[in-house]
Amino acid sequence: MIEVSNLRKAFGKVQAVDGVSFRARDGEITGLLGPNGAGKTTTLRMLYTLMKPDGGEVRVDGVDAAADPLAVRRTLGVLPDARGLYKRLTARENIEYFARLHGVETPQLHARREALVDALEMRDILDRRTEGFSQGQRVKTAIARALIHDPRNVILDEPTNGLDVMATRGLRQFMQALKAEGRCVLFSSHIMQEVAALCDRIVVIAHGRVVADETPDALRAQTGENNLEDAFVKIIGSEEGLAA
Repeated sequence: MIEVSNLRKAFGKVQAVDGVSFRARDGEITGLLGPNGAGKTTTLRMLYTLMKPDGGEVRVDGVDAAADPLAVRRTLGVLPDARGLYKRLTARENIEYFARLHGVETPQLHARREALVDALEMRDILDRRTEGFSQGQRVKTAIARALIHDPRNVILDEPTNGLDVMATRGLRQFMQALKAEGRCVLFSSHIMQEVAALCDRIVVIAHGRVVADETPDALRAQTGENNLEDAFVKIIGSEEGLAA
């Protein structure tokens, strides 16, 4: 479980994250939504300890991220907004390098790698250098690399950005499999169809604040809209009006 309490982050005079609080639970997929500049990526970067908050608290499986960031990193699998593959290494080498960084022993490394390769359908690219990979191939490799140490909590920043229909479909199925294993899955997305198909709970951020934290059905009921995209637009429109 990932618990966020009153998280804050400013860049100069810009308050990027302004008191964000929510929970992403085990065995659920939680969507983090918001317009561009809302503070989603900054929030995620603080969750996986890449960025230090100005205030507030992040706990992952009960561990305070500020007090013990290394322990938190061990429990997280992260697909950041920048995929950051080593282009001269093959997909296999990228995955195994991260496994070694996490201290995964060889037998477990091989077993876990093979399971991920099959689940992500990437055996045909395993021994190719990642330089020249398509967007979908890069994402698959980055996800396998992020999950090689078998984390209980998974953070995915725009995981289907730039993917074609078949790659997106495969990634959705993979995320549902992670949920079925009882893992905590938190992801950001701009694609309402994806959110509607996957999310058990949706956290909407605008102007650095949480403006909704509900199930998809509750969001539709709250706004009186049948379509989740229309519900999102109404919530953000109301917040924009208040901000003005």
